[in-house]
Amino acid sequence: MTRITPQEARIRRHRRVRAKVRGTSGRPRLSVFRSLNHIYTQVVDDTQSHTLVSASTLDPDIKGSINSQKKNEQAKLVGSLVAKRALSQGIKEVVFDRGGYKYHGRVKALAEAAREAGLKF
Repeated sequence: MTRITPQEARIRRHRRVRAKVRGTSGRPRLSVFRSLNHIYTQVVDDTQSHTLVSASTLDPDIKGSINSQKKNEQAKLVGSLVAKRALSQGIKEVVFDRGGYKYHGRVKALAEAAREAGLKF
């Protein structure tokens, strides 16, 4: 009997979510990826397989200001940055794709910051 690693379990959850969540040009998908040190997010139009907007902790706009902050605070900055960029492109509504992660901690902080900045999902 083989044991499922936590990464494999997350990928399975992500595939289940992705079977139901689909981003369109009218309402694209806000996708989140969380690594050990960074958090990445993209707004994706799945009908055209095209990334419309992206932001991460490695982004030059916020990279200098995150060095001394906790990961939750960094995620909030990324959430507000991606929302600001999406709104500037005319994207007001998105479908949230948590990437198989629990809606907790950094993922929740990013989502709430994006909502506060004006994105609806």
